Amino acid sequence: MRTNTLKFVLAIALGFTLVNCATKVERVSENTVTDLSGRWNETDSRLTAEEITAELMDHAWYSTYASENGGKKPVIIVGLITNKSHEQIATETFSKDIEKAIINSGRMKLVQAGNMREEIRAERADQQNNASQSTMKKFGLENGADFMLQGTINSIVDSNKKEKSVYYQIDLELTHIQTNDKVWIGDKKIKKLIK
Repeated sequence: MRTNTLKFVLAIALGFTLVNCATKVERVSENTVTDLSGRWNETDSRLTAEEITAELMDHAWYSTYASENGGKKPVIIVGLITNKSHEQIATETFSKDIEKAIINSGRMKLVQAGNMREEIRAERADQQNNASQSTMKKFGLENGADFMLQGTINSIVDSNKKEKSVYYQIDLELTHIQTNDKVWIGDKKIKKLIK
């Protein structure tokens, strides 16, 4: 009888322990700054994309292009953004944040790049055989990009005992596709002190 009572008491104690150790999750706004580890995070990605895209549109290349082309919006394609930092950074998320900022500005046009562009072209090819003549999309009518945006994410880490400093530098370059001229270079710097 004592053994059963002891097992019962241990089971109750274990149950209370498990309940007290349960993970608690709180939903927060996606704009809430959550810097838990000091590593590159979604806030860094979003804010950098917004700030650097604003800088891109405020630069002289934009007004020069618009005046030379009758007010036409420049067509941009976002190329590779290479992670050269010490961390594994989801550069595609950062690229999407940049694309979103470009589209939301309403001042530039954005064309599809990479694998997604190839998927669209495959769909267009499929329509040539399988869609009605009136709804089929034609080849050769894509908007050609005027400029390509490319860049890198670099980092420098300095540490001493339990303190660490992480410095990120994000460099983006805009190149005129026809002439290969670099028309804009922008950067964003982020420094974090981790104790």
